[in-house]
Amino acid sequence: MFKNFFRRKKKEENVVEKVQEVEKVEKLEEVEEDKVEEKASKEVMEVEEVKEEKKVKKSFFQRLKEGLDKTRKGMTERIDSVLKSYGKIDEELFEELEEILVTADVGINTTMNIIDRLKERVKEEKVNEAEKIRELLKEEIKDIMNETGLSNKLNVDKSPTVVLVVGVNGAGKTTTIGKLSYNLKQSGKKVIMAAGDTFRAAAIEQLEEWSRRAGVDLIKHSEGADPAAVIYDGIQAAKSRKADVLICDTAGRLHNKKNLMNELNKIFRVIEREYPEAEKEVLLVLDATTGQNAISQAKEFKEVCDITGVALTKLDGTAKGGVVIAVQSELMLPIKLIGVGEQIEDLQEFNVDDFVEAMFS
Repeated sequence: MFKNFFRRKKKEENVVEKVQEVEKVEKLEEVEEDKVEEKASKEVMEVEEVKEEKKVKKSFFQRLKEGLDKTRKGMTERIDSVLKSYGKIDEELFEELEEILVTADVGINTTMNIIDRLKERVKEEKVNEAEKIRELLKEEIKDIMNETGLSNKLNVDKSPTVVLVVGVNGAGKTTTIGKLSYNLKQSGKKVIMAAGDTFRAAAIEQLEEWSRRAGVDLIKHSEGADPAAVIYDGIQAAKSRKADVLICDTAGRLHNKKNLMNELNKIFRVIEREYPEAEKEVLLVLDATTGQNAISQAKEFKEVCDITGVALTKLDGTAKGGVVIAVQSELMLPIKLIGVGEQIEDLQEFNVDDFVEAMFS
């Protein structure tokens, strides 16, 4: 009787062990399947990310290309037309090219430099077909902008950073601040705005609206308050809230250079005293549609403060996008941002090669 009991017990234990072994194998198989599925899913995600990255890059270039449509028609298509109408290369052809570049606001000095270099290339490389000049011209424009040695990258990588935005009223300062704040927040940075243009009530209201749209904090005082006091409060808020970037608006008045200089110097002193550890970027906003007037404004502001970069707005609204070339090569001011449309995504980081390719595409 006991023997049978122990036999049954042993048999049951063997069955249990076999069941456990089967369950263990099944569990291992499930784990392996999960790993395979996870790996496959990860690989699919990586492929999708690459596709998305290419899509974003393409859309950025497409928006740039579309934004430069007027410039392309006003400058590049005219160049193409002239080159097609000439069978041979002569002095008259270079004179026509020179006229097109000057009327596109490339600037007289820069245009003459480009044409002189173009003539030299044609001579050295024994180019005898007019249409081959197009590629040489494109290369010379890229070279003349890159030779400045200026960095076109917006200096906001280190935390904390203060971006002081200057420029005349109507150039697009408020919109640039709003779009830049949005873009920086989208890239994972904590941003605070300071409404330092206290002389224009609309400027404070516009920044309030942009702060809501961008989802960032705004430090403001009432109209007519001391701009330096607003920047001071902005710095304290940036410190306490551990912000990565503080973007400060300033008054856009140029009718009295001395007052503007005094006001900006006061703001600079506050920033140096209260936020010495912060990286500094002084961004001049220029309206591309004003052409040579934008060049004059840049010269004025260069005398007043140490500009570290330029944001050129409304490029989609002008046929004279050559002003980009003039600002960087003639004034030695790096273009860091360009506005090529009204959408938030249309404020783009500037890249020389992309700009020239889009202009000539």
